[in-house]
Amino acid sequence: VQLQASGGGLVEAEASLRLSCVISGARSSKYGVGWFRQAPGKEREFVAAITWNGAYTYEADSVKGRFTISRTYAEKTVYLQMDSLKLEDTAVYYCAAEKGGYLRNGARSPSAYEYWGQGTLVTVSS
Repeated sequence: VQLQASGGGLVEAEASLRLSCVISGARSSKYGVGWFRQAPGKEREFVAAITWNGAYTYEADSVKGRFTISRTYAEKTVYLQMDSLKLEDTAVYYCAAEKGGYLRNGARSPSAYEYWGQGTLVTVSS
């Protein structure tokens, strides 16, 4: 299973970006997917997650109301819509997949995910 994250870039504060995470090499779409980010000098932190069927979503308090996670079942793609971006959102964003699909081991924990993408850089300027 491979994950390809894309959509990062350089934007000004209050702008929007949409990140995409494409899952390939999987026989089914039954994977829970999470987005994490890591800023320079900081630990990786949870951003948002979604179950395989989109029935449940989870967001970090720092992005609630600004970021929205969604997915298309057929395309095996998960999106992270980021609105009202702030300087503190600058980081490398990673998507990760969890085999069970229901995130039962904890949506917010990196250890719950078996597969990781390579990351895409988001830079927010003033």
